Amino acid sequence: MKNESKKSFWQKLPLDDYFVFYNKVLDAPIAQRLKLRELSEKFIYQGTKNGIKAGKSLGKIFQSSAKSPDRFSNKIPDDFFDLNYTDDQTLIQESVKEFAVALRAAAQEQDEKKEISDEIWNAYNDLQLAYLQTPEALGGLSNEKSITTQMLILETLAYGDLGQAYSLYSSNAVINALVEYGSEAQQTELIPEYFKEEKLYAGIAINELQPLFNPYQLTTTAIIEDEHFILNGTKTLIPFGKKCQYFLIAAQLENGDNQLFMVDADQDGVTITDSEAMGLKSAQLSDIILNNVRVHKSAQLGEAGGIDYHRFIQMAKLGWCALAVGACQAVLDYVISYANDRVAFGEPISNRQAVAFMIADMKIELDAMRILTQRAVAQAEQGIDFMRAAYLAHVCCSDKSMQIGSNGVQLLGGHGYIKDFPVERWYRDLRAVSIMYNSIHL
Repeated sequence: MKNESKKSFWQKLPLDDYFVFYNKVLDAPIAQRLKLRELSEKFIYQGTKNGIKAGKSLGKIFQSSAKSPDRFSNKIPDDFFDLNYTDDQTLIQESVKEFAVALRAAAQEQDEKKEISDEIWNAYNDLQLAYLQTPEALGGLSNEKSITTQMLILETLAYGDLGQAYSLYSSNAVINALVEYGSEAQQTELIPEYFKEEKLYAGIAINELQPLFNPYQLTTTAIIEDEHFILNGTKTLIPFGKKCQYFLIAAQLENGDNQLFMVDADQDGVTITDSEAMGLKSAQLSDIILNNVRVHKSAQLGEAGGIDYHRFIQMAKLGWCALAVGACQAVLDYVISYANDRVAFGEPISNRQAVAFMIADMKIELDAMRILTQRAVAQAEQGIDFMRAAYLAHVCCSDKSMQIGSNGVQLLGGHGYIKDFPVERWYRDLRAVSIMYNSIHL
């Protein structure tokens, strides 16, 4: 009772009674003349605003637990890989292909407007692809790892339009990274967000503004300070950067290792600006400027153990290989139809040897791209060393996709150089295959 009597009037007043009393004071005549209510509301608003801002200054803190993260088990290693797809994979491919038709129909308009329409986004979300790449324990539908299925999805999306596919798949790539490398806390906090009605959007940021960019020689740095990392640097060519709620950003540690960090888009020190490029116009590419951005140690992908960064980059390369195969298949199908329909000197131009040989070369190169990509993906899926296969696939796809895009323009002659025909857009988009590592991870 003695302690109770020592409490002030404000301490003894219940919270709801306090606000009633507080409002009566502000409504008193003298308070109105002094404009205390306006001053008070401004004070409360600024305090709340600063509180929210302070909460965002450090980003997420993931609460670790003793539980192990959920991972897919590897398939049984086998030097044999089947070029035939399972019935489930064929069904998924057909479903995505129907959506790819809509992408193709809207591609030119989206490229000119430099956007992806809400209708396309909603239709893509209706495919519910996130469930296919997530273990059942985390709310998904899959029991085993299927990188081949992810490859098929990417290839089919790019057959519709590479630029839109790059953006649409961005968040799915983050899910793959969380399932493959994320800690238990990171998985349980972030992955369920992708299954909600209001979708979560995220992106992977690797590329930087430097000539002959090497993903292993990053200028973006992560300096440790107590329980946090301080990030500084600039990332470029991130799809729909202004739509994303958070990013996985690659940075170099003080010991020279490279790791990825989860950074909120609205965190202090993060600036997102538009980035204009020759291709991938519909992706609304962005740059991310990091100025002394503080993230908690737990925001490192995989937490203290980090990730196998080399494997991460190789998986990103395979993702771009899948995009290249899909887009090049679109080029090949289009030029075959064009060459058969285009008549010159009384016969289809496909009857001419030079045209026929060029199309045949495109088909041979495309088959090489596809088989090398399939081989590398099969090895990665089995959990065996796939680095050499991934390197060969990426070299082939980087070189041959550019050649196929160029030949597509060449075969259409003057028509190939104008925007009335899609080969002009495909040529611009395919330039990205050899230089990009962002937002695509199988």
